Amino acid sequence: DYGVAELERLVRPLGISKTVVVQARQTLEETRWLLHLSRQSEIIAAVVGWLPLGKIDVEASLEEFSGEGLLKSIRHVVQDEPDPNFLDAPEFNDGVSLLARHDLAYDILIYGRQLPMTIRFVDRHPEQRFVLNHLAKPVIDLQRFDADWGRDFRELARRENVVCKFSALTTEVISPEWSINALKPYWDVAVEAFGPERLMFGSDWPVSLLRTDYERWLKTVKMLASELSPSEQDSLFVETAKRAYRLT
Repeated sequence: DYGVAELERLVRPLGISKTVVVQARQTLEETRWLLHLSRQSEIIAAVVGWLPLGKIDVEASLEEFSGEGLLKSIRHVVQDEPDPNFLDAPEFNDGVSLLARHDLAYDILIYGRQLPMTIRFVDRHPEQRFVLNHLAKPVIDLQRFDADWGRDFRELARRENVVCKFSALTTEVISPEWSINALKPYWDVAVEAFGPERLMFGSDWPVSLLRTDYERWLKTVKMLASELSPSEQDSLFVETAKRAYRLT
């Protein structure tokens, strides 16, 4: 288990003053728990929770959480759904269509192979704010660039209502070890496609501990971002998240 105390001890020495916590389990109990934690710690600036978007009682759930000012976005673990057309389901799209009226974003968690379905999904909701997680998890192989991912990723990036998290890439490297050189081609595509003003840093901690620690990942992204201007780096590390999640 990793809690708020561990998070605070880890990130404060790195100069991080605010974080966004993101759901892992698809239960209302976890959403309530994350919001409870956010009320106890100033390090949590926002919560990305889960709601039953494809269920008939989604409106009741939205009403339950309507007074929770730190609930800023909703996420579903689409990457684990066996249905290759999950995001085409009318019921799920009906639920997503309700988020804008509650000023909630939607976080997209998918694999690269699910990008074509995701493009159709986003096009159904032109007024909805979307946050693409983990660059849609390309397959990172030093021997071969994931060209299918690159094509579909660039296409999705054409939608101005989508921003993207640069996060969790170390767990997608298929080699036993990862390096900044393995990640650089994907960084380059992300900057080209979204621009720094629609990119945000993400840690994916503590899942990231499968392949790297928080400090090494932060240093890696800072090295990649060193080619950007100061204002572009500010977008990556601060301003994009503030806009996407309505942070103050």
